[in-house]
Amino acid sequence: MGVRLKVGDYVLIVVCFLPWLVALPRLGWPIGASAGSWLQWVGISSGILGLSTMLLAAVVSIRLPGFDRYFGGLARLWGIHRWLGFASFMLVMVHVTALGLSAASVSLPVAVATLFPPINHLSIWWGWFAWLAMLVFLAPTFNFFGSLSYQRWKSLHLFSALAVVAGVLHALLLAPQQLVWWMLGLAAIAAIVWRKALSPRFSRVPYRVKSVTQLVNNVVEIALVPEDKAISYQTGQFIYLTPLDKTLAAGVGEEHPYTIASASGDHCLRIGIKALGDASAALQTVTPGSRMMVEGPYGEFYTRRYPNRDQLWLGGGIGITPFVAGARHIEAKNTSEVPKGQVQLLYLAKNAQRAYYHTLFKHVSQMREDFGYDVHYFQKEGPLTEEYLRWFCPDYAEREIYMCGPPEMTQHVRQLLLDQGVPSSRIHSEVFDFL
Repeated sequence: MGVRLKVGDYVLIVVCFLPWLVALPRLGWPIGASAGSWLQWVGISSGILGLSTMLLAAVVSIRLPGFDRYFGGLARLWGIHRWLGFASFMLVMVHVTALGLSAASVSLPVAVATLFPPINHLSIWWGWFAWLAMLVFLAPTFNFFGSLSYQRWKSLHLFSALAVVAGVLHALLLAPQQLVWWMLGLAAIAAIVWRKALSPRFSRVPYRVKSVTQLVNNVVEIALVPEDKAISYQTGQFIYLTPLDKTLAAGVGEEHPYTIASASGDHCLRIGIKALGDASAALQTVTPGSRMMVEGPYGEFYTRRYPNRDQLWLGGGIGITPFVAGARHIEAKNTSEVPKGQVQLLYLAKNAQRAYYHTLFKHVSQMREDFGYDVHYFQKEGPLTEEYLRWFCPDYAEREIYMCGPPEMTQHVRQLLLDQGVPSSRIHSEVFDFL
């Protein structure tokens, strides 16, 4: 079964092609024209689509709470953002190549003059400037300079603002139909200004650290209480945390995404954090009473197409936290959101020590008949097998399946499920990959 398009997807498709459709009466269809004319048509068309995809990539990066739901959650929206950026870069390369070849059909000097005119031809040089800025902020996507830290990756994305401005100027100086570029350009610039300058001030809510509970070595659960008004969230969503504790060794003032481990409606915001980097390692010793800024919530982990169908949860590592929230949700007997069917949770842990939420899950399974639970230890059992899964949950292929954990675990489990004929549309997961 193919990927189901969301409402936001349809809007993006329409808006992406709108500038090209506006320009089409002037472009026409070069039927029967020479190869040079065809190349020029392809060059102009790809340039229009390249700029529109670049501007839309900026628009969808706005990260407004609730906006991501129209696209299936922030993780999926960020995937769309990356594909738009990649498509934009490739279309711009086609744009330059096709126009150059079109001019080369006349002569090589004409091709050089077309692509590299005198410096006073600003319309063309604004286009080259936009391309260079794109090259810089897309470098992490193509791994041009190796893998980057989260914060350096975010800093490089500031070049997207330069690319947007230069690209819009390039279009405004060349295109007769300017209104559509003004509209898209202003929307893209507004999204960047909100994300980089305004949202840190107006979109974050202050919380205080109530307690820090050591679950095991390098894993803690931090409980936060609001200073004033609490955020409203649903089970399985995530937030961005910005710690302000100046005693931390790293990560002060930096935002990072973490899944909420408390049930919706809980006044206390609980976050499970594993030391996976400098910032998350520093949070293991955050000072109780210190301040944190919270932005969100985001995602729609449990908000799927068939909420009444029985569910299978497969979690491991710190990826167990959305299922912690789900179990606490069930424990609180709050059935307004998730789950509405019967749930089977299989905890995929390395060993008994790393099953740090085992007691909670066991307690909930004893309280509620609609919550089944077992734990699978990798060191004892090896990788999860279909036989073990069928023993634990015989009807797993008929359920909605949610999984979250280390990449190796989720890749293995996903392939296992697909090999057994489980449709990909029933397998749900969210991955924090440079969110």
